[in-house]
Order: sequence, then structure tokens, then C-alpha cells
Amino acid sequence: MIRPKEALRLLHINWVLLRHGLDEVILATHLFRPVRFLLYLSPFYWLRRNKLPPYPVRMRQALEDLGPIFIKFGQILSTRRDLLPDDIADELSKLQDAVPPFSGQKARQIIEAAFEHPIEDVLDSFDEKPLASASIAQVHTAELKNGKKVVVKVLRPNIEQIIRRDVGLLYIIAGLADRYWKDGKRLRPVEVVRDYEKTILDELDMQREAANAAQLRRNWEGSDILFVPEIYWDYTRTNVLVMERIHGIPVGNIAALKAAGISMEQLGTQGVEIFFTQVFRDNFFHADMHPGNIFVEPSGRYIAVDFGIVGSLTTEDQRYLAENLLAFFNRDYYRVAELHVESGWVPKGTRVEEFESAIRSVCEPIFNKPLSEISFGHFLLNLFQTARRFDMEVQPQLVLLQKTLLYIEGLGRQLYPELDLWATAKPYLERWMKDQVGPKAFTRKLKKNLPKMTEYAADMPILLHKVLVDASEGRLELNWKSEELEKLRADTRKHQRNLITAISGATLLITGALTLLLGPGQLLSATTVTTAGLGLSAVGGLTLLRSWLKG
Repeated sequence: MIRPKEALRLLHINWVLLRHGLDEVILATHLFRPVRFLLYLSPFYWLRRNKLPPYPVRMRQALEDLGPIFIKFGQILSTRRDLLPDDIADELSKLQDAVPPFSGQKARQIIEAAFEHPIEDVLDSFDEKPLASASIAQVHTAELKNGKKVVVKVLRPNIEQIIRRDVGLLYIIAGLADRYWKDGKRLRPVEVVRDYEKTILDELDMQREAANAAQLRRNWEGSDILFVPEIYWDYTRTNVLVMERIHGIPVGNIAALKAAGISMEQLGTQGVEIFFTQVFRDNFFHADMHPGNIFVEPSGRYIAVDFGIVGSLTTEDQRYLAENLLAFFNRDYYRVAELHVESGWVPKGTRVEEFESAIRSVCEPIFNKPLSEISFGHFLLNLFQTARRFDMEVQPQLVLLQKTLLYIEGLGRQLYPELDLWATAKPYLERWMKDQVGPKAFTRKLKKNLPKMTEYAADMPILLHKVLVDASEGRLELNWKSEELEKLRADTRKHQRNLITAISGATLLITGALTLLLGPGQLLSATTVTTAGLGLSAVGGLTLLRSWLKG
């Protein structure tokens, strides 16, 4: 049941869609298709038809008008290139968090409520004019009592209620699209909204974001290619985050970077190194590395900010991904198909040869180009799209990975157009695989498991002695459980019952038949068997035999 406020918001959404000429979105559904002809009878439709910008542009503009939550939704949707046409995904990627700031006085009130003290008791200075404003929060500069320069990130007032309201509406719209839109089943709108809900609700917890930043900082402590600002935990709450202030050149400002004498080639290759190190060495990667979240020091070292979205892979996913990429480098498509089945990314019953053929048809045209012209991110996208035809389930961690890779690759080629991401990545992946399966990996795993092995080793002689005593005295039992064995036992018991039934039925049938033919006196004493009883015996035998034949 839609509440009045939701109904009004829904009406506003439809009005915005109509205002931007997106009436075809509404009228394309099965629900309104019978009355769609009325649109074509309207003079207004024909008068404005040639004046409207392209469809993807209208979609972006509508999302911008609908406000911060829909802007954020469009940003995340733009990363789902496995679901959207390229022209729409490219246009939605232009959505920026150009959201009007809320008042600095309101930000002060939120901070004081979080600290439970006047802001002057906590901070030496606080600039009410925001440094930056985004859809979820805005940032102010400040100074701690000890003189350290910081930034204070403050959640927008009532943002959680606004998000939950609009996400609820998105679920309603997605449900209608799933039901009435011809592409609803293929594009899985409800699933997309569910992914968005999880992502955006996670971003509402500043302490969670602070923990992500602290982990990344620890992973890159002392690095000369990436710097992560320090978190000041004493001043961080669920709706307020206080972090070291950084100074750098926005990575998108190419002219300023060149003027500072920073090597573009070095920045491009280091960006790739940072990505693969986060994914394979640390298994913890910044998943929102668009240009607005990256700065560069005059020395050429990257600075990362905004840690609301991070990703990680299981050890198995790491290995399968690395093996997949190396198999692609070597054009071993059969191995790629095998890895997808082994990893469980596609159903176990998938025919490897058929999957291999589909992958080859997608990848061979790509490899006809020079490697420097091949987009690594779009290559992964094509792979996932092909796998979806074979019922590959959406892997959220891989979607985040692909999105981040697209950011890094786009940024790298913007900085250094000649960047060959494949050539940069292949040696790194080969080294990583060697470390995982070679002598170093064995030594590392042995060191890791040595404390546990030592703990259990002291008990081994006692346990071994007990097993030997039980075996010598006949008390040793072996319990072996498996689904296949239990199924085999059940089938065996069924066949045994059927066999007994068949033998019993056949015996009764033969006995009854012989008795009826030869007479009861020939087989049994006439005082104990009657002709009627023998007739029933034959009938019973036939019944049992029939049940055996059916079973």
C-alpha cells in the first residue's frame, strides 16, 4: 500500500519524466501500451519531437532534477554495463555530486549533537562554509586543539529517512518494470535496486567509512606511490568523520599536473600497480576511485579520499580471476570456460565446449587490435555479458572490481594515452600466481599454520595410541557419510524390497497355479488347503508380481 507522501513523490517523479520528454518510458510498459496511440495523436508530441536532446541525455537530466538519491542511483547504475547499453552508461557516468550544500549552521548543530559539547570545546576552529558538498554528506575544514588541520565530513540532515523513502519508491518502480516492461526480466531491476540499497545504506555509517580508511592506510603505510589520510577516531561518530586534511592537485586537472612537472607515464603505470596490489596483495580495494576522489602530490604520489565503498574477493575468487586473465593473455579459451565452471560462477552443468565457443567469438575480434588499444575493463564486461547468457549469477564483488578497473583504466589513459594496461598487468599477475603455487607459497602457508600444527602435535601420540588400542580390541568403527553413499544404500534397500516382493509374488503365483492344475491333494493336505484359498494365493501372487514390475 502506497502512503500519501509516497504517492505525491511518485507523481513528482512522473512529472519530471514527462517534463524531460521521457513519456515513452511510462508508455512503453505493458500497462499503458494499449493507450500509447493517444501520444502519437497529440500535436504537442510532434512539435517537440525534433527539439529534444538524445534519450540518454534526457535520462541523465531527469535524474539530476530528481535529487541526490537518484543522482547516486544513476552513478551506481552507470557501472552496471552488463545491464545497460553503452550510450546510456556513458551518459550516466557524467552524473556528478553537484548537490547544493546545506547550511553551515545546520552542520554545526549536527556536530555538536554528535560530540555532546559546543563545537568550540572540541575544535579550535570550524569553517561553516563547506569545502565540498555531495549527495550523502558535505565536508568542512577545521582545526583541532593541538593545531592539526582536519576536514570534518557531516551526513546530510534526515538523509536516512529520505534515502529509505526514495529506495522504497525505487522498489515500487522496479517491481512495475519487472512486471510490465518487456526488458524487465533480462535487466533485473529489483536486483539492481537491492544492490543500490546495500551500497548507499553502508555509506551512511561514517565509522564504517573510517574503518575502511584505516585499513587502507595500514596496507599502504610508508608507500611512495599512494597516501591515505589519517583518521582521528576520538572525534569520529556514526554521522561525523574527522580526517587529516590533504593538499594535492585533482587528478583530472591534467594541465596543473603537467605544470608541476609530474610524469604522466609514471602516474598511469602506478595507477595500474595500485589497483592490482589492492586486489591481489591486500584483497581490499578502494571501489570508488573516480577522479573526484583522487589527488596527486607535487612528488607524484597519489592521494585517495572517500572510503565509503570498498571491495574484497575470496581467496578462490582471487585465484580464479588471475588464472582467467592469464588464460586470456594466452588465448586459452577452453581454460577460461573451465575456470568459470570450477569457480561456480556458471552452473556446474554448463557444457564447457559450448561456453568456450561463445567466449572465443567475443574475444577474437578484440585480440585483432594492438594491445594498447584494447580496453581491459570493457573486455571483462564482454566476458561477464557472455557468461550471463549461460546463467552466470551476478557476482557483486566482480561488479565492483570491474567498475573500479574501468575507473583506473579510463584515468590511466586520460593521463597517458599510450598506456598498455595489459602489458603492465601481465607480469604482475604472473608473479602473483607464482607466489601462490610455488615454493614461496608453500613456505608461507607452512609458517601460517605452524602454530596450529604445533598445538595439535602434542596430542597426536595420545590420539594414535587410543586408535591402536581400540583397533586391537575390536572397538574401532568407521563411520563414512556421503550423499552418494546414502543414495546408494537407499537404492539398494529399495531393490532388495522389490526383489523380495517379486520372489514372494512368483512363489505364490506358481504355488497357486500348480495347486489349481493338479489339485490340492497333490501338493498340500486337503484338510489344510481349500480351493478358494489357493485361488486367492494365485491372485495375491499376480498382485505382488505386478507391483514389482511397476516398481
